[in-house]
Amino acid sequence: MQVTGKITRDSLMTLEAYSKFRKAHKQEVMAHRQLRSVHLGEHINLQFESETSIRYQIQEMLRIEKIFEEEGIEQEIEAYAPLMPDGSNWKATMLIEYPDVNERKRELARLIGVEDRTFVEVEGHARVYAIADEDMDRENDEKTSAVHFVRFELTPAMCAAVKAGASVKVGCDHTNYPAHVSVPPEALASLASDLR
Repeated sequence: MQVTGKITRDSLMTLEAYSKFRKAHKQEVMAHRQLRSVHLGEHINLQFESETSIRYQIQEMLRIEKIFEEEGIEQEIEAYAPLMPDGSNWKATMLIEYPDVNERKRELARLIGVEDRTFVEVEGHARVYAIADEDMDRENDEKTSAVHFVRFELTPAMCAAVKAGASVKVGCDHTNYPAHVSVPPEALASLASDLR
């Protein structure tokens, strides 16, 4: 999968080319996604997106929906490209995971606003709270959604610190879900590569 810094129709593979690529490289892409997943406590999984993960998602949607016309391809790019980090931030898909349906329903009601109380903290710098769901509101008065899209906007000094080897914590200070975890070194190395 060609990483270009920008996803355009011309930089995507045809359905035929992607079918061949997928057979040969799906495990690599899944390993990349796994590397960039940070589990915050038992029930929140932050999957930090990259050009590779977003490009794969677009190609998968084109494959599944059998989209090959220009307009359809552009719609998929418009839907997913905003989730790609752009040099001064990290963007993630936040999954709230409760396997039991009844427990999930109960906890989503208790976790209203959890996406806004999730943060990253670069060693030596203030916490940066998530900017959540910029495309649409994903909660109501009764519950939050099990899926959120979050962005963590970093200052130039934070970017420089991460690239120089500073540690990073991911956390949540929601009353009903206090948690924090250090980003593992391998994941942090991958996240650092997103920053300018």
